[in-house]
Amino acid sequence: MEVEQNEGTKWEGYVNWRNKPALRGRHGGMLAVSFVLVAEILETLAFVANASNLVLYLIKCMHMSPSRSANIVTNFIGTAFLLALLGGFCSDAFFSTYQTFLISAVFELLGLILLTVQAHERSLMPAACEAGTPCHEVSGGKAAMLFAGLYLVALGVGGIKGSLPAHGAEQFDESTPSGRKQRSTFFNYFVFCLSFGGLLASTFVVWLADNKGWEWGFGISTLSIFVSIPVFLAGSPTYRNKIPSGSPLATFFKVLVAATLNSCFSRNSHTAVVITTSSSPCNLLPRNENKESEALTNTLKFLNRAVERNPKYSSMQCTVEQVEDVKIVLKALPIFFCTIMLNCCLAQLNTFSVEQAATMNTKLGSLKVPPASLSVFPVLFIMVLAPVYDLIIAPFARKLTKTEMGISHLQRIGFGLVLSIISMAVAAVVEVKRKRVAINSGLVDDATKPLPISFIWVALQYLFLGSADLFTFAGLLEFFFTETSIRMRSLATSLAFASLAVGYYLSSAIVSIVNSVTGAISHKPWLSGANLNHYHLDRFYWLLCVLCVLNFFHYLFWAFRYKYRGIGTATE
Repeated sequence: MEVEQNEGTKWEGYVNWRNKPALRGRHGGMLAVSFVLVAEILETLAFVANASNLVLYLIKCMHMSPSRSANIVTNFIGTAFLLALLGGFCSDAFFSTYQTFLISAVFELLGLILLTVQAHERSLMPAACEAGTPCHEVSGGKAAMLFAGLYLVALGVGGIKGSLPAHGAEQFDESTPSGRKQRSTFFNYFVFCLSFGGLLASTFVVWLADNKGWEWGFGISTLSIFVSIPVFLAGSPTYRNKIPSGSPLATFFKVLVAATLNSCFSRNSHTAVVITTSSSPCNLLPRNENKESEALTNTLKFLNRAVERNPKYSSMQCTVEQVEDVKIVLKALPIFFCTIMLNCCLAQLNTFSVEQAATMNTKLGSLKVPPASLSVFPVLFIMVLAPVYDLIIAPFARKLTKTEMGISHLQRIGFGLVLSIISMAVAAVVEVKRKRVAINSGLVDDATKPLPISFIWVALQYLFLGSADLFTFAGLLEFFFTETSIRMRSLATSLAFASLAVGYYLSSAIVSIVNSVTGAISHKPWLSGANLNHYHLDRFYWLLCVLCVLNFFHYLFWAFRYKYRGIGTATE
């Protein structure tokens, strides 16, 4: 039964934008979240517009090779998402999610201004290529300006991704079933807004960049992130902001060190607290959102040594609450690692898949579609599937399973991993077909002419990977937010973006390793050279497919052993 809350009473542990106690009925709820979602659309538009078309900008304007451009893009996107951990850390330890967003948006704005100025001023780019002479890659101060702009954007994106999802999810009362359902709806529509912003970026903004000039693409992105700041500020009177509770990383390392020291110094003593509890039906009851279990659990028993009545070092005194917080994170980390391979596959959509499409016929009737706009296919599918899932699939699953979640977070993640396997198999088959057309048409050595095959074939891998992203990413965001302690939720939620980051870095590493190994064996690396038709991209995709299969079995090993904390799993 839903717990009734009196309107006007204080939200414990939350303040409004003026740092006064937040009130029930006045702060939080769907109205507050609406400003967050609009800000997310605008910020995603700014970021995706650059990420989706950046590889072609580096090749055409900065005169970099396809493989180097691909690595720069994956490193840039990877850094941006990895910095989400910094944004999440700051939101938990020092600032509120509200403050972190505003600071980060300013950094992203400054970076986009630099990129826009460079794209507009021809003198700030390398000299144009002349017939009969080699192109010179960007270098010196011009390269410094390029990378300064890119990584200011990465810093801003990281801070926003590390704070905005948690800020939105914090607006709901998780002590009631309706609050938890609204929070689940928020995560679905957060991914919907990510997709909608990406749709605008990969169609309108990319078209402007390709047809009106790169400065137009960067300029629209700059305007978008600028507008997101007043939009977010407009919701200030409705937000409830969690009070920072200190460094979650300090707690994490303190518990690990205390458990180690107490284990060494108290091996033969009986001073350790042995208050334990096993999983029971009471754990499935909704709890107050600021109150955690007061008993040590039987999992990861080594960490229970961190709770001592008379510890060797008083500064290492840990509470039951702190130990249980660390246990939750450690149990969730294997799930995080299992999603990295999916994001490694997603990296291909911004690099090799775009380059594939660029070699093909990109006309739809009389309309010429920019290759970077291929991402419109998974985006449209996600925009349809997200509300269908929330309005039809989830309610039906709740009735069928008699549980509050219906489809568990781990089931959603697992289904996304299966789709990633299918997507890489499809990508390999499509590349075989593309190269066969290149051979039959006699255009293998001529990369300047489009192949007589429609770029729609490449859209198939976008469709499957886009669907995989919806299930896995939305499930992962909600999994980390609901399973971890309220004291480290921003940092935990940012792990979903950190998984994207590591995936992009892993993509770069795999490309380098594949080139190194195949180059040593056959003296002809699979993914090297200026002409994509000479690449063995199909073999690379098959390799990723095999790695995805192995990763899925690895995921099943951990998923079947994971036990939920209880919130959201109770039968209504």
